[in-house]
Amino acid sequence: MPFLTINPFHRKARTTQYKNISAWFIALSAIFSTSVLADALTPYRAEYEVSRKGSVQGSALRELTKNTDNTYILTYKSDIEWMIFSDERNERAKFKISNNQAIPLEYSMSRKGTGPDKQYNLVFDQSKKQIFSSQKNNPLKIDWKAEQKDLLTYQFQLRQDLKAGKTSFSYPIIDKNGNQRNYDFEVDGKETITLPIGNVETIRVKRLYDNNKRQATAWFAPEYDYLLVKMYKGKEGIEQFQVKLKQYDK
Repeated sequence: MPFLTINPFHRKARTTQYKNISAWFIALSAIFSTSVLADALTPYRAEYEVSRKGSVQGSALRELTKNTDNTYILTYKSDIEWMIFSDERNERAKFKISNNQAIPLEYSMSRKGTGPDKQYNLVFDQSKKQIFSSQKNNPLKIDWKAEQKDLLTYQFQLRQDLKAGKTSFSYPIIDKNGNQRNYDFEVDGKETITLPIGNVETIRVKRLYDNNKRQATAWFAPEYDYLLVKMYKGKEGIEQFQVKLKQYDK
């Protein structure tokens, strides 16, 4: 999706550009959904640079912590600026592990910057088999699925399945509108890539879409316990952004 030059005296042009840039930022969050936890049992902190056409536009942080009750908190934060546009995004998921499966408990997202601010929360009531959204007065009217994930906890499952040697993956997701969707991926090969942290041997994973207009690829490093180390997002062959690992700490 190419960027447009904005004439500050034309409101219509600004509105269109806001929508385009907002979509770009939303896409960034979505593609970060192909990321993977470093280790479900070991807290970690991973820092990334976000760039477009070789120019760094911002940074992102993913962090995993463990609670005393053996639940986990995964957070994702991004801070991106491009010309007069900005986007700050925070996501937080609370989950537990059972039989090597990520069981979602709570999820929240907030963003601010260019365009309207947004915030919403999801609560997964595992005992009642219901999902509650801050955008609705009642439980979501969806079929309960034991394998249901939010936009962060399914990422743990992808890592576990990748480590187990699987080559194709499909996860039912609850999106920000409270709708059920499937995120599908497949292994696309192995590749040695160069990152700010050095050369890394990786497994390349592609997200599968229902058309060929969008492209999303993520690279995971076995030597970093299958941590996401790079990702690419494109639309109709045009790069939207790339994300690369620049620091990793346990």
